[in-house]
Amino acid sequence: MTLRIGITATPHDAASVEYIRQAEQLGVDSVWVPEFWGGDAFTPLAFMAARTSTIRLGSAIAQLGARTPAMLAMTAQSLQSLSGNRFVLGVGTSGPQVMEGWHGVRFDRPVRRTRETIGIIRAITSGERLEYHGQVYELPLPGGEGRSIRSRMAPVRVPIYVASLGPANLRLTGELADGWIGTSFFPETADIFLDPIRAGAAEAGRNFAGLDLTVAVGVEFTDDVERAARRHANGYAFTIGAMGSPKTNFYYEAFVR
Repeated sequence: MTLRIGITATPHDAASVEYIRQAEQLGVDSVWVPEFWGGDAFTPLAFMAARTSTIRLGSAIAQLGARTPAMLAMTAQSLQSLSGNRFVLGVGTSGPQVMEGWHGVRFDRPVRRTRETIGIIRAITSGERLEYHGQVYELPLPGGEGRSIRSRMAPVRVPIYVASLGPANLRLTGELADGWIGTSFFPETADIFLDPIRAGAAEAGRNFAGLDLTVAVGVEFTDDVERAARRHANGYAFTIGAMGSPKTNFYYEAFVR
């Protein structure tokens, strides 16, 4: 197993762009650009593709439902071309607060939506003529004037990483994804996340060791440990208490497990 170091950044200003450029010069493997209810992930990644040459460029994460699967595939193909195949498509379902409150998209069947989106993206990026009959997506739409279309971009491999927290989505990650984007993670309880991923990989006849596991961690250098701990505690309080609706909070449920 190889340990690689990545960073999270929001390159929306000159200082952030320079931070990523210097990280690349120091040998950092990847940069992951988040997307929540601020700037999008893909515009900064396209900008960084022109400002860097070796660092991998990942979305962490693109919110499923905010774009059609075909739009995600088109964006991924464009970024692979612009970056010289350095792009990693990180996706996740987000939650009802963001999807319904910000995007106006009904939050339902998240695991099924993830499965179907991955299937559609892989069909498009491999150069297949798009025809898909799922529970969430039906392409072309039946009874209309749409037709099965093949992408005009050259086929390209797009690694797809899934940010999953719940057991069913973790199993799906092991079954279908190229990698996992982990959060709410502590080494002492790693099996809460890794066991379902292992199970999904085994059921699909895949090698768990072949999956790329990425986990967000905080690193801070300080002489005031108590103050740093309090600041991070406030951050955890926001994650556990405010990153979900009163009825649906995947972060809280993950921490409980």
